[in-house]
Amino acid sequence: MSGESILFILSVILNAVGLFFQVFFTIMYSDLECDYINPVELCNKLNVYIIPEAGLHAFLTALFLVNGYWFVFLLNAPLLAFNANKVLNKTYLLDATEIFRTLSKHKKESFVKLGFYLFLFFFYLYRMIMALIAED
Repeated sequence: MSGESILFILSVILNAVGLFFQVFFTIMYSDLECDYINPVELCNKLNVYIIPEAGLHAFLTALFLVNGYWFVFLLNAPLLAFNANKVLNKTYLLDATEIFRTLSKHKKESFVKLGFYLFLFFFYLYRMIMALIAED
């Protein structure tokens, strides 16, 4: 198995994890909106997963940079920059006292990330299949 195949198999798996994170975030925001969960419980559940989701994406983006896949790296760079900006400015944690005021912004961010991860999932899946076919 070639390095390209392994890289894209790993990227499909890690991207699927990021996709599940975003589905979880979206469901939790909807639960808050429907009053199935209180703001403190929501923030306690989601704040745990924000840094791992961003770190997972940063790791995957770094793998593409190190292996010289420039197009794929540039495809991932906007989300990496967005996550890095949030972490560096310390605005990544959800605040239970402010969540209702900022809920629409967080839901929109979650839907955009969900779409981005979904697009990347199919892109990585295509690249993985092409790499596996090229091996034969």
